[in-house]
Amino acid sequence: MEVLKTVGFETPTPIQEQAIPILLSDDATDFIGIAQTGTGKTAAFGLPLIEMIDMDNPNTQALIMAPTRELGQQTAQQLVNFTKNNKRLNVEVVYGGAAITNQIKALKKTTQIVVATPGRLLDLIKRKAIDLQHVTYVVLDEADEMLNMGFKEDIDEILSYTREDRSIWLFTATMPPDIRKIVRKYMDAPKEVSINTGEKINKDIVHKYVITKTAHKISA
Repeated sequence: MEVLKTVGFETPTPIQEQAIPILLSDDATDFIGIAQTGTGKTAAFGLPLIEMIDMDNPNTQALIMAPTRELGQQTAQQLVNFTKNNKRLNVEVVYGGAAITNQIKALKKTTQIVVATPGRLLDLIKRKAIDLQHVTYVVLDEADEMLNMGFKEDIDEILSYTREDRSIWLFTATMPPDIRKIVRKYMDAPKEVSINTGEKINKDIVHKYVITKTAHKISA
């Protein structure tokens, strides 16, 4: 687990310890990681993802979908922190409630990893502001939360724009039937790691969201 030490992690969490070796061992692996919020899942998928990126390829190679703007921003910032000594890898985060014109402009630059909320990502796809044909890794982070917020149809449509041979890494706290449907439809013999929910987690994390019309959204 030397990759963890290079970014300041002394002791891996259970999800990191079990997921990272699997994700680093086979770049064609579909993967399911079941663990509670606050258990270090971002590093569990983020560090292997960074290792898989071709720095000489300017195309978007990895897509991370998150349920909320706040989680997307946190994830993107962690990835930036992981790669602060690597100026060749660029990460962009896009989400609703902010000016889409600025996000379109940002995506015109070399961007190997995109972190996005499903609704805004779909809008950008339809505006032809982002091309997913070179994406070889799709991460569904907090997948159960995305479904709870009604993003299943958006996720289905977004995945239809990706190539068939891409790998999907799905991270979730629970496995409701709709998650299993996604697994059956899009994933090929995924490897699965399930962490005991009785482990100590960060109980101070609270997710809140409000369903509202676009005109009423507050910019970040």
